Amino acid sequence: MCVTKKGVNKLSDRAKRKQRRLIMRTTILSIIALSIGYVFYTNFIQADTNRVEVGDRAPNFALMNMDGEKVELDDYRGEGVFLNFWGTYCPPCEEEMPYMENQYQLYEDEDIEILAVNVGENEVTVDRFVNRYQLTFPILLDQNRDVLNAYGVNLLPATFLIDEQGEVIKRYIGGMSEQNVIDFMELINPAPNEDGG
Repeated sequence: MCVTKKGVNKLSDRAKRKQRRLIMRTTILSIIALSIGYVFYTNFIQADTNRVEVGDRAPNFALMNMDGEKVELDDYRGEGVFLNFWGTYCPPCEEEMPYMENQYQLYEDEDIEILAVNVGENEVTVDRFVNRYQLTFPILLDQNRDVLNAYGVNLLPATFLIDEQGEVIKRYIGGMSEQNVIDFMELINPAPNEDGG
């Protein structure tokens, strides 16, 4: 086989085009990989630095409830607060709501409050859910996820138990059993129980 000068130039041009495509593909893949890395960093690693932990003072917030009234966490100073972040699209959230309602009814006359913060959903969707489960405890709307972010929550459901001084005494991520809810309500009950404890 004889290769002419013209044939060598064609091979050389083809090789150069292949090399340029390889460089372009590598550059694009690198940009994509860096973008994905940045997203993971900002959503998982960096968010943990803002995370509210046990022993921290619970960040105050003000949100609207389902009646259009402003509710502020600091208004519950002197009471135990069961702060729950949830969404209608979250099956574990849906499962724990009746347990929370049962405990809300039991502790209605005590210095304990359940505040259920819905994350990122519109009022109509939340209202349908509340009516379906006949929930009577305060439902707050965090449509912009500001409070969710202030508490450093990445997964739903998430529950924070806050004592009467406003200190976080427990942080629980994931669905709760009925026994969990019962135990958590006892933890934040500022009133002594019958055995004097």
